[in-house]
Amino acid sequence: MKNKIIVDDHPLVREGIKKVIQKTMDFQISGEASDGNELMALLRDELPDIVILDISMPGKSGLELLKDLKSYFPQLPALILSIHSEKRMALRAIKAGAWGYINKSEITEELINALRKITLQKRRYINPEVAQQLATQINDDNHEHLYESLSDREFQTMLLIASGKNVSRIADKLSLSAPTIYTYRRRIKEKTGLKTNVEITRYVMENDLLE
Repeated sequence: MKNKIIVDDHPLVREGIKKVIQKTMDFQISGEASDGNELMALLRDELPDIVILDISMPGKSGLELLKDLKSYFPQLPALILSIHSEKRMALRAIKAGAWGYINKSEITEELINALRKITLQKRRYINPEVAQQLATQINDDNHEHLYESLSDREFQTMLLIASGKNVSRIADKLSLSAPTIYTYRRRIKEKTGLKTNVEITRYVMENDLLE
């Protein structure tokens, strides 16, 4: 039986994941964490077969935690669950070291299929949407999109700006300080050449990055 750790800051989400997993005898839940600090504490005691990781959490994001896992536990696979569509975050997650990416709206049989493929077959789980993103990137003869030059936090900040949130709300959402968000916004403008929030919003909408 394969052990796993669920990392999500919402208890109800963790309960929903557990209910799906408990329908099969292949897996058991060896631990739960609500943030990166709790996850690292659990991993110091015993390594599971897989970590199920939310991408949006207070403190370190799932993408940042993926990089930590890759550094400290390179053999430990992580499956990302997210409310964000594959177009927005999947490639970033895969590049950061994720073994698979699933939209939270698909936490049903697809979750079990992904867990089995990763833990039993030792293969990454790439669903059709993510495969299409990978193929598009490989076949794209143009230069990389402007947003691909942004760090993960800068990219998240850009999306939140485009969604209409002000600096204080973005800071609360990402558990960061307002000055840090101002710094991210300045870097976004420098890297993309976009001069105002209106231009940022228009760019995000034109590239279909906002849900």
